[in-house]
Amino acid sequence: MVPLLLEGLKRLEYRGYDSAGIAVGGNGNGLCLRRASGKLANLERALCASPLHGTYGLGHTRWATHGPPSERNAHPHTDCSGRLALVHNGIIENYAELKQRLLAAGHSLRGETDSEVVAHLIEEHLGGDLAAAVRAVVGQLRGSFALAVISRDDPETIVAARWGAPVVLGLGEQEYFVASDVLPILPYTRQVIYLADGEVAVLRRTGICVTGFDGTPRRPKPQTVTWDAAHAEKNGFRHFMLKEIYEQPIAIRETLRSRVDWQKQRVALAELDGLRDRVDRWQRIHLVACGTSLHAAMAGKWMVETLARIPVEVDYGSEYRYRNPVLDAQTLTVLVSQSGETADTLAAAHQARRQGATTLAITNVPGSTLARESDATLLTRAGPEIGVAATKTFSAQLTALLLLALDLAQRRSRLSEARAQTLFASLAALPARIEQVLERDPDVEALARRFYRARDCLYLGRGIHFPIALEGALKLKEISYIHAEGYPAGEMKHGPNALIDDQLPVVFLATCEPGQVASELLYQKTLSNMEEVRARQGRVIAVVNEGDREARKCAEAVLEIPSASEFVLPLLEVIPLQLFAYHIAVLRGCDVDQPRNLAKSVTVE
Repeated sequence: MVPLLLEGLKRLEYRGYDSAGIAVGGNGNGLCLRRASGKLANLERALCASPLHGTYGLGHTRWATHGPPSERNAHPHTDCSGRLALVHNGIIENYAELKQRLLAAGHSLRGETDSEVVAHLIEEHLGGDLAAAVRAVVGQLRGSFALAVISRDDPETIVAARWGAPVVLGLGEQEYFVASDVLPILPYTRQVIYLADGEVAVLRRTGICVTGFDGTPRRPKPQTVTWDAAHAEKNGFRHFMLKEIYEQPIAIRETLRSRVDWQKQRVALAELDGLRDRVDRWQRIHLVACGTSLHAAMAGKWMVETLARIPVEVDYGSEYRYRNPVLDAQTLTVLVSQSGETADTLAAAHQARRQGATTLAITNVPGSTLARESDATLLTRAGPEIGVAATKTFSAQLTALLLLALDLAQRRSRLSEARAQTLFASLAALPARIEQVLERDPDVEALARRFYRARDCLYLGRGIHFPIALEGALKLKEISYIHAEGYPAGEMKHGPNALIDDQLPVVFLATCEPGQVASELLYQKTLSNMEEVRARQGRVIAVVNEGDREARKCAEAVLEIPSASEFVLPLLEVIPLQLFAYHIAVLRGCDVDQPRNLAKSVTVE
């Protein structure tokens, strides 16, 4: 049991790695617990020194919200008498008042977390039925939670509950699993149930029973996961992030598969067929996302407005519902989230639907909450991404957004035959072109060796290239801890020029589509910005088209990419920026796959 739990935690460590713990039962000694602060390796050492044995159990890796990372704040949490153990993802917003009530009733709480409060509340209701005790407590909780609980009084039983945070149940052969993601379950089964908000599951050797919080029976339909367990392995790469950078040609091919008729040069998104009666009503589109997904959405705005001529707004998921957006049946709200579990993006989806907008999810996880609760879903098919810093899922999102823009443009007869011919040819060649860029990885590593000691870095671009500048800066700061900013190149005179000196690397995105007037105009403007930086002794690095001599004159160093349509260029530009950040982080000795203070899926506000 313990090796199985540890292996599952290793596959989940990308979701949190401040501390870890395990509780097991079925050993004749009640429930036994081991916890450790820091990475999972610390827990493994504790278990080697003092082994545990059992037939059922829970494990958890924590991303701190309430209370600092420490052993006493690590999960699982127990009640006063040690009768039960609990793990929790999410935030209990009313934990302070609940804690005061428990303390007044004589409970002794050892940690500083909101999660421990739930264990003590369940203790108050614990008779012979653990599930009944959990159902009695969940109605008292405000916030979001995914709970899993075991009790020595109800052996070989796990009770799980969900409100606002993901819970996946795995259906094996005479064995059953509960997890916050499918990855730890994949080695044992592909059959899963995604628990819905307001549901409680009871897992025993004899099977799984699901009810509502009120005890009403539910009959959720099992789903088959198509991901392979091998996707969660490094396959010879030093880090998951590097492996996932190299998987981008495959992710893009899969995202394009069956959605493009290459002969007729048409995009056909079957995912929109169910919305056919609404498509013509859409007068505006809102793109809502967080982090890397927001940068994809910003590029998507440029694609949709340029190709389909529909006005687009882009919003941070965390701000969308608080600004009281103007929404109605003429609005399509597109929600972009790698995991489909991002709390702020889910809240934005609920807001949009309440106000009558159509919701379209762009996500990588078919059974995610966002996919289930949206009117339609456009899957990115990138496969599981383990590295905390998104790479292949960003490229897949850009591809999906370009497909959406093309579909809308063709439905509205906005795409000329000449532009379609160029664009589809460029899109068809994209995976092979990315492979060409990846072959230049040694050049990027050599460049990283020249700049890895920098303290700050600027990334600049114009038009559709500006969001890629933002993404390049985010990748560098996420994994190398170098302060980096993305900025519109044309805004340098309005403040950032003050930062330029002979120590500052300034990365320019200086590519264009030859023959496209607007693209060439932005390129010329970018060259002028490069000259301005060079005149102030800034260290100019430029991502340029192959064979571009003009941009090379303005730069200390260049990274070349193949020429492509202006709508496809961002997918090529981001590759050297990802590799640049990766190699700098490795040279600085940083934990590339698990950068400090970050988790893969942000399931709390």
